[in-house]
Amino acid sequence: MAGRIVLFGATGYTGELAARALAAHGVRPVLAARDAHRLRALATQLGGLDTAVADVGRPETVRALVERGDVLVSTVGPFARFGQPAVQAAIAVGAHYLDSTGEGSFIREVFERRGAGARAAGCALFTAFGYDYVPGNLAGALALREAGEAATSIDIAYFTPGRFATSGGTKASAARVLVEPGFAWRGGRIVAERQAARVRRFRVHGSEKLAVSISASEHFALPRLHPGLRDVGVYIATFGTAARPLQALSALNSMLMRIPAARTATRAAVTRFVKGSSGGPDADARKMSGSYIVAAAHDGTGNQLSEVGLTGVNAYDFTAGMLAWGAQAAAAGALSGSGALGPVEGFGLDVLETGAAEAGLTRA
Repeated sequence: MAGRIVLFGATGYTGELAARALAAHGVRPVLAARDAHRLRALATQLGGLDTAVADVGRPETVRALVERGDVLVSTVGPFARFGQPAVQAAIAVGAHYLDSTGEGSFIREVFERRGAGARAAGCALFTAFGYDYVPGNLAGALALREAGEAATSIDIAYFTPGRFATSGGTKASAARVLVEPGFAWRGGRIVAERQAARVRRFRVHGSEKLAVSISASEHFALPRLHPGLRDVGVYIATFGTAARPLQALSALNSMLMRIPAARTATRAAVTRFVKGSSGGPDADARKMSGSYIVAAAHDGTGNQLSEVGLTGVNAYDFTAGMLAWGAQAAAAGALSGSGALGPVEGFGLDVLETGAAEAGLTRA
């Protein structure tokens, strides 16, 4: 029998989009958040769904949301600040877990510190299971499959064609990323690497665009699929011509973060002034942007062996659709393995490609 799907953070921007995506597929999730009035209003709009009040400030209320075999979807961010109660609750009872984070520090926490507990509990953890960073995992795995065993490195880049408007949650997560240490898969292992440490040009639709490096789940997930992989580069092109200045700012910020007083003051300022979810672009604004993701695999001498492009809907609609698809698949028992898993590792490459297409992202 399929387990329940519990959506924690349902009244936030991404949470409501995910709730509506689930309802559109005929799924009746339990909606959970801290504001009972807003929960009831949303639940009524979506056909009288069940609700539960829970608050990260009272972790026991989050743990009470799920039982063994359930699926807990968390959209409560910034995750470095608010994300722990949900992932801990899932592990405690053996519930599967998905989240919408894009924050490298939280992704690393899940893979390095939470995986063993999840394996022991018999549940699967899927962090960054939205636009951050399912598309790059999918494109990267497809490119590696086409490249074969000779591939030793892969570079992945995210582009948002059109006019991309950001949500309050995205801005909050981005602000925290600037003050947290980064990482990358280099030389066959995870190493420290600041955000925007590298800038690279990618050819997209006949023109070259600059992108800066970021910490992402691909650094953990793709080497598991391709043991010969020595280097993984993940890039984002949102900043355009500001990529080089951002790289310089990143270097300066990295030096400042080595000073304890500066690090403490900066993190305190981010916590105080960046509040998290505060709404986001409406449906019309979201239609003004799309998605394009490219992955290129290379051999040890730098020769390109394959390239895969994915294109489709905007980041927010894709995230909502992907969370809805993943939650349904997990609830139906369509998972392989337990612990902290990459999306291809947990669902299989061909199945994930089908799921991404349902969420609005297909091969270019």
